[in-house]
Amino acid sequence: MTHQTPNSPPPAHAGATVRRTDASRAADPRTGRQRLAHLVTLAYAWVLMILFGAIVLETFMVYPNIFADPPDSLALAMEFLAVAGPSDFFPPLGFVTWVLGAAALLLTWRERQVRWWIVLSVVAILGEGLASMAYFWPRNEIMFVEGLAAHSPEYLTQVAHEFQTWHWRTRMGFNVVAAVAAFVGFLRVYRLRWQPGTATTAEGTAGA
Repeated sequence: MTHQTPNSPPPAHAGATVRRTDASRAADPRTGRQRLAHLVTLAYAWVLMILFGAIVLETFMVYPNIFADPPDSLALAMEFLAVAGPSDFFPPLGFVTWVLGAAALLLTWRERQVRWWIVLSVVAILGEGLASMAYFWPRNEIMFVEGLAAHSPEYLTQVAHEFQTWHWRTRMGFNVVAAVAAFVGFLRVYRLRWQPGTATTAEGTAGA
């Protein structure tokens, strides 16, 4: 048994042990999977925050002008949005969130403390997309494509009111849940990567 003083250098084999540990971690496929899960979940949360910010901007800055005095304000909005509008921005961005959400879910499925946050986020953003396609897109067609040429002012006013009411009840709610859950899921992935001792995977639990 060797005795070391406080100022004595560490044993020669200590450095080799550290190098072997680093090499084994680099070769561990789980480390690569965690790195990829970290990047994909970060991208998913980032895109969702952009989407949520755009929804908030639209709700508090664009919609008050569009729905100020229907149907006159609807006609003015149609003129203003003649070159590009929300329909050119939200569908492609929504599709990107679906793809990234599915990828994040696949990469984090084994991590129980991450999995259900990503599931909640993906379900919420899917719900928002389906609600938009089933309810809001047809009403956009009525208000901004067909307009007064096909509908009475009273009907357009009614549709505008319904649009605003259900926007708050569905799209805003879905987007809040999706953004918060994705952010929490990303924080959990971050902890698992940089604090490996906190990981609680399905495989680890089965082997305990």
